[in-house]
Amino acid sequence: MKDNKTKIIIIAVALVVGVALTFYLAASVIPKALTILTKASGSAKVSIKNSFIIGEKILAKADGKDKCEVNVFVLDASGKGILGKQVQLTGLTNLTAKTNEQGKANFEMVSSVAGSYELRASVNGVALTKSLKVVFK
Repeated sequence: MKDNKTKIIIIAVALVVGVALTFYLAASVIPKALTILTKASGSAKVSIKNSFIIGEKILAKADGKDKCEVNVFVLDASGKGILGKQVQLTGLTNLTAKTNEQGKANFEMVSSVAGSYELRASVNGVALTKSLKVVFK
C-alpha cells in the first residue's frame, strides 16, 4: 500500500514538473528562438537570386478604386529579409517603397484603364529576375 502511494506521489510530481517545463518553454524559450530565426538580416548585401516578386491580388476592376496588391521580398544569401532597402516597381506606374523587418515592400495600384501590365521590380538599380503581370478589367 505504501509502495502505491509513493508511486502516485512520484507520478504527480513528474506531471507538475512536466507541465511547468512546458509552460516555461512556450512562454519564454520558443518565442525568443522564433524572434532570432525570423529577424531581418543584419547583412545589407542583397541577393537578387533569392529576392522575389509576388502578387497578393493581381486582378482588379478598372474603376480607379479597386486595388492590385504586389509584394517584393528583398532577401540576403541566407534567405533572410533585409530591412530598409528601397524597391522600385515599374510597368503600370513608377512606384517606390522601403522594405520592412521581413524584407517586404508592399505596393498597391489602381487603374481606370483596362489592360494587362507587366511589373518589374529592382533594388539598387538591379532588376529581379522574374516579373509579374497584373490585370485591370
